[in-house]
This record gives sequence, structure tokens and C-alpha cells, in this order.
Amino acid sequence: MVTQDDLQNKIKLKDIMAGIEKLQSFSDAHPEKNRVFGGNGHKDTVEWIYNELKATGYYNVKKQEQVHLWSHAEAALSANGKDLKASAMSYSPPANKIMAELVVAKNNGCNATDYPENTQGKIVLIQRGVCSFGEKSSQAGDAKAIGAVVYNNVPGSLAGTLGGLDKRHVPTAGLSQEDGKNLASLVASGKVDVTMNVVSLFENRTTWNVIAETKGGDHNNVVMLGAHSDSVDAGPGINDNGSGSIGIMTVAKALTNFKLNNAVRFAWWTAEEFGLLGSTFYVDSLDDRELHKVKLYLNFDMIGSPNFANQIYDGDGSAYNMTGPAGSAEIEYLFEKFFDDQGLPHQPTAFTGRSDYSAFIKRNVPAGGLFTGAEVVKTPEQVKLFGGEAGVAYDKNYHGKGDTVANINKGAIFLNTRAIAYSVAEYARSLKGFPTRPKTGKRAVNPQYAKMPGGGCGHHTVFM
Repeated sequence: MVTQDDLQNKIKLKDIMAGIEKLQSFSDAHPEKNRVFGGNGHKDTVEWIYNELKATGYYNVKKQEQVHLWSHAEAALSANGKDLKASAMSYSPPANKIMAELVVAKNNGCNATDYPENTQGKIVLIQRGVCSFGEKSSQAGDAKAIGAVVYNNVPGSLAGTLGGLDKRHVPTAGLSQEDGKNLASLVASGKVDVTMNVVSLFENRTTWNVIAETKGGDHNNVVMLGAHSDSVDAGPGINDNGSGSIGIMTVAKALTNFKLNNAVRFAWWTAEEFGLLGSTFYVDSLDDRELHKVKLYLNFDMIGSPNFANQIYDGDGSAYNMTGPAGSAEIEYLFEKFFDDQGLPHQPTAFTGRSDYSAFIKRNVPAGGLFTGAEVVKTPEQVKLFGGEAGVAYDKNYHGKGDTVANINKGAIFLNTRAIAYSVAEYARSLKGFPTRPKTGKRAVNPQYAKMPGGGCGHHTVFM
């Protein structure tokens, strides 16, 4: 019978890094140099994961086919003749060198009252936070703006997605916090004219989730865990989220050495980077009876950040005042115990609904997981806890071409993969004492926690 110590002892760094290097090779093998869903690098990833698990003979493995709209967009932006570094939001409508005066939305641009009366025919500057980028773009469209520029609420550039096509959307680009604040100051002191160009491509793409469930164990008491297998356009996505993908695969292979009481279901989600599409498709495919067999869901999205912090989803809501479904607190406490037993520091990260656990908690499935940080800058206080470099993002290569095998923190990914093994062994043995959840019911995700100090992406698809 599987135990926490025995399963952890099967986790080897060399196995983790071999998997990480395999994903890098899939990106390197194609001109795109990425693993975006529906592209060749991601197709290679899906086939390899499927074949590796099938070869164990320990799992029932399937590929879940689906079709989603892929979008790639590029933006050029200038203000009063000065070029700015902007990123187009995926699914943005195109803009052919539109020129207009810049106005500034109040608050976060999430309500009609946030937009100046003279917004019509203008380009509007909006601060990130509170609501999704798609909602900001829609509100700007409703106010008759001809374009929107969303600037970051933490240091650094901003790239994201509108989450899909919507006729209310206007051409939308992302801008760094620094440039956004400078523009807002310029508008306050005088007129600012902006030129905006957005080129957008769209294509329906066939893609797949990979689902592997142990042949043994109680299939009415399923322990489920997942990680997204796709990357953004900009690079190979080795930390985001090759780290989570290989972390759970390493545990899946190690688990084949043991018997277990509860069935364990592993999932590799597609199209997370385009709005959590694969995990949402999967959860939507399950009726209440089937979903009720899933007693909990564990999510692992970025667990090898170079300037890492050990972060645990705040299931009990004690840090960010957003509580997960019943059982989420117990998951948080289990991971806290893992770190505490080794004398290692940890901190909470908010349940923002920005990763693949979102569809699960909306259906009252308890959830939890680990995250080592993305674009948020590490503070001096966090350096005292975790080491690393203050004033630098947890992962300065986040959503960039530098997210490669060379920039994975081996210590972080090894530790967090052992934590995955620890949690899987615990729940595969027994769910005794774990709260019973309602058989039906849906639960709205609070959009309030778009960005939290201390690194809480939540994590991670950037549509907020």
C-alpha cells in the first residue's frame, strides 16, 4: 500500500529533468519554438504524455478531443509620437492604425460609471484589476471608445487574453505599469494623442486533454490532480507549465509501484493559456453524478520558478478572505504540514480562479495546490524566507521566450514534486475525515482578487 514516505522516495530529480528536457525538445523541433495548443510542439507533448502513461499498463488513458479558437495578436502603440512597448490581448479585434485622444477610466474600468462622458471616439487607458480584461474591453466598447489600453498594476509588462470573441470588445493592448502611470500623468496635465495598430489572427484548432486514471482503487472516490500542458506563443513554457506537467507525470510513474485504496485520476489540460478552455471543457462534460465521484482536485501550475517562493492556495480564506469549497482548507493544511515537517517556509496564494481549478470550484469540488510565483516581484521580506533576489519577479521569464529548461529552479521543482507525491499518497490511502461535499450545486468565483501582494496570481491564466 502506498505511503507518503515511500512515494516521495521514488521521486528523482534526474527523472524530472529528463521530462523537462523532453518538453524543451518538442518546442525546439518546430519553427514556432513554443507549445501552443493545436501547434506541432503541443501535439508532440500530448502524444508523448499519452504514450508514456499507456506504456505503464497501470492506467486507463484517454485523449479528450475538442476544438477551440486560437488567436495570435500583435500590437504597436505610440503616444504623442513616442513608441511604447505594448502587447495585444489575444482575441482582440484588429485595429488599422487608429488615432485618437487618450482618456483615462476611473477605478479599474469595470463599470459604466468609470468612463468619462467624452469617451466616445477616444482610446481609453484602464488600470488592471478587479474584473477581467474582456470585461474592461466590453465596458470600453459600451462607452463608445474605439480602443482600450490596459496597464499593469504590478511592475512589469502585461500580456493577456480577452477570453474569447465578443462583439462588444474593442481593440485592446496591454502596457507596463510604468508606461501606464506615465500616460495617466500626461493626460492629467494635457492632451495625449495615441496611435494604435493591432494585427489579429484567428483559427479553429483541434486539441486534446490527456486523462489517466489508475485501474486500481475505488472509482467512486477519485483523487484528481492536473496541470496544463500548453504554453503561450512567446516561448516553450518550461516553467509555465512544463514544471507542473512533468511534476504530476513523475508522480504518476512513481505511483505505479504501489497499491492504493482510492483511484487517482491525472489530467493534462489543453488551452489553459487561452482561458482555461481544456479544464472547463472537461468539467462541463461531466454530469453531477460523475463529478461527485471526484472528491477533490489538486492543481499544479508553475512549480519551478527561478526566484521561487513556496506558495499554497489559500483554501481556508484566512489570508485573502476567499474560501474554497468544503475540503479546500484541509488540502491547504496538508501542504502546510508537508513544509512545516521539514522546517521550510511557505505562504498562501489567493484563490483567484486564474488556473484550471476554477471550473472545479465552480461546481463545489474542493481544490488546492502549489505555486512558486510568476510576474509578481519578490519583496525583501520574502527573500528572508525563501532566499533569492528582492526586486525581481519570481519568474522574470514568465510568458516569455526565456522560459526554458536553463531557467528552471531545480530545487524548487524537486521539492514541489515531492509535495505532490506527499498529497497523492495521503489521499490515495484514505479520505477519512475529509469533508463530504454536496452532490450538486454551482458556486460563483469571486472576481475581487485579480492580483494580491505576495505573489498571488492564484495562478495563472492572465485574463484579469
